Amino acid sequence: MLHPSYTELMKVINGDSEEEKVISSRYSIVLASAKRARQIIAGDMPLVEEKDGAKPLSTAVEELWEEKVKILGDDEEAEE
Repeated sequence: MLHPSYTELMKVINGDSEEEKVISSRYSIVLASAKRARQIIAGDMPLVEEKDGAKPLSTAVEELWEEKVKILGDDEEAEE
């Protein structure tokens, strides 16, 4: 089993708010993790301490778990 699980990540990303959810599916977490992993592969510095032998995807998930990376909703992307 992966740690953290999808449901745990969804709780961290959405916070305690039941009204306004940033993400509503596992697919959103997968997309965000993959996008961040590609950024790390391209040369971006990881925002968490890398463990020996950690792959970029593991680092990206860890960044989400520690809330170092924010997932923007569709309406927030349009504003930027």
